[in-house]
Amino acid sequence: MNESTMNLSWLDDAKQDIEQWSASMPNDADNQPIDWRWVSSLDLRNGIGAATRQHVDLLAMLRSSSPQLSAPQLHALLKDDLAIRDRLEPVIAQCNSTFMTDFDRLIASYRLPRALAYANRRLCDEIAVLRQIGVAMGLWTITEERRERVTVPVLQSGSSAAAGGVVLDDIQDCTADIVNARAARRAAEKRQKHASDRSVSRANLGGVTSPGGSTLFDYGSGSTGSANGTQENAVDQKQTSRLSEYRKSDWRDAYLPGRDVDNVMGIDIETTGTDPARVYIIDVGFEYMNMISPRPADAPAGYQYEQGYYEAGDAYGQSRLAFGVPAENAALGNPLILNLTGIDVRTRSVAEAASSFRLFDEWPAAQIGLLQRLEQQPYVAHNARFEHSFFMLNVAGYAESYRAGKITIIDTLPMSRRWDEGSIPDDEHPYGNNTLDAYAKRQGALDESKSERHLGLEDTHIMLVAMKHHLGVLRAEGRGPWGVDGKFGIGGKHCGRRR
Repeated sequence: MNESTMNLSWLDDAKQDIEQWSASMPNDADNQPIDWRWVSSLDLRNGIGAATRQHVDLLAMLRSSSPQLSAPQLHALLKDDLAIRDRLEPVIAQCNSTFMTDFDRLIASYRLPRALAYANRRLCDEIAVLRQIGVAMGLWTITEERRERVTVPVLQSGSSAAAGGVVLDDIQDCTADIVNARAARRAAEKRQKHASDRSVSRANLGGVTSPGGSTLFDYGSGSTGSANGTQENAVDQKQTSRLSEYRKSDWRDAYLPGRDVDNVMGIDIETTGTDPARVYIIDVGFEYMNMISPRPADAPAGYQYEQGYYEAGDAYGQSRLAFGVPAENAALGNPLILNLTGIDVRTRSVAEAASSFRLFDEWPAAQIGLLQRLEQQPYVAHNARFEHSFFMLNVAGYAESYRAGKITIIDTLPMSRRWDEGSIPDDEHPYGNNTLDAYAKRQGALDESKSERHLGLEDTHIMLVAMKHHLGVLRAEGRGPWGVDGKFGIGGKHCGRRR
């Protein structure tokens, strides 16, 4: 048995957990009954797409000037694949809440959701290849459209004679419809819950952000004494309302650091998209920094970042990891990620004989090494839910470790939102300017003339430099963790009690 086969045997083993999951999770994220027998029938190791099951070499067809598929065949394959994905993804989406609320620990492992996500990524590659083959055949063209929360590809009839015989309605991407309907349903459920205990909510939310009505920092009250008082009053009322909403405590506050936070590991990942059940991790950068104690005297110095004007300062233990993508994903390319990060996935195909890249979700040693580092001290990320969601579906043992309280997560985004006056909402940024780029510049970690690099290690570095400077200012001013509403101890988001 070769290394690749051994590495993928866990995909078969994951099905052994279906009995545990089926007992605790009868319905998916859209409240539809889950057919666990169907889930058990999926070939997670070899592929769940229609073309893969029929041994159709889509990659060869994509590279061919004349794909050997008829329009009806292509239509049937794409329709089948989309139906599988629309059925599978709501199952994956429900697994997180089921696992985290399994207080009796009836579900011991998170490997089944990871296995389903593994198979779903390859399915998404197959869907994308099928679409591109249709473009090459002149059956349709593709445009990207933003539909509320989701951007989806939209097929429009092409120019070939065969295009007139292809019905596009049943092979359009339904992701936006599914996601937006799910969000609307959850919002309605939330409103209903709030309505049921409105009297309690009114009492608890009498203060702007916390019991007693204290605020985390003072924005100022403004004045409306000008001749154009009516207009200014309207503007002030709009801003006051906006700030009042912005100041409210919410779920992000759980990720704020405490006043005793010291040794942390900052981390940032670059991916081929935003959905962890669909796309791949291609770049990971992490380093360490102490927020209170001195930098270890024995830590190597003089690290050189890609950006020559970055100074390591108090950072140490820098590391960057690069990963590949499957051949189908590489063949399609990714102009958006290339423009954003400079990473060209076309050069990262793991199928190339000379390739030095490996797939992160097929590399147990890389996952184990990363998990060990994540457990040793709090890890810090900007918009940490992004990294967390990818680790849940990519890193063996992460979900179990997180649920057991062995992982603490600190997020610099709510630090910016809560404790940085420069982030407050305005007409240009109605939700506040809390990008890493803006936060790092306000905290002196990035020159105003420069931009966030969008590479894991470089972005991690400016984040930690900004965090340390910000904490220093807050401590001197008695705000943030040292304010009346600040946290004792390390702070951050974690499950259960830490001893």
